[in-house]
Amino acid sequence: MRIVIGEDSPLFREGLAALLEDAGHEVVAKAGDATTLLAAVEEHVPDLAVIDVRMPPDLTDDGARAARELRRRHPELGIVLLSQHVEVRHSVELVSSGRFGYLLKDRALDVDDFLDALRRVAAGGSALDPEVVGRLLGGRASSPQGSLGALTPRERDVLALMAEGRTNAGIARRLWLTERTVEGHVASIFTRLGLTVDDDDHRRVLAVLAHLGHAAPWR
Repeated sequence: MRIVIGEDSPLFREGLAALLEDAGHEVVAKAGDATTLLAAVEEHVPDLAVIDVRMPPDLTDDGARAARELRRRHPELGIVLLSQHVEVRHSVELVSSGRFGYLLKDRALDVDDFLDALRRVAAGGSALDPEVVGRLLGGRASSPQGSLGALTPRERDVLALMAEGRTNAGIARRLWLTERTVEGHVASIFTRLGLTVDDDDHRRVLAVLAHLGHAAPWR
């Protein structure tokens, strides 16, 4: 993969670049602020951009806002946001467009899982940190307009794992259920939420998160 890194910490940026290059990827540019990041992607047209949520010039959500602009300009670009803490303001819009991941920086310490997440996003899939999924589900559930209240506790467990990008088989392993039982829960979830069942895992993730994000308070 050809990758652009947007990260203002020189230590983390260089460490991430070394990790990616050791794994056989090509880091075509490294940017320390959002403006340079946008220019680097325009120049190099990479397969993937790995972006810190908080970057100069404002050190608030500049990286996330740059990611939204990159999605508008380059719909086929894989985008992975990295953050020390969960910030979901821009996540729903980005995940509903596909080719998106949001991981806490601590996840990069598990190198195999981190690299697998990057590959999944570059290939058109999703990679969402469980804490991000939890915030999305929690925020939506607290809305009086939400329909998550109709789900059973077990269906909410299944939905959270679906939103992480897990297959039915993966959910079954995680919850110690049979795959047939999980299939039944998934069918019930989509019926209760008014969503059309789709066997493609990535499309299921996008449909669920798009529904959860509809009229959510952080948008």
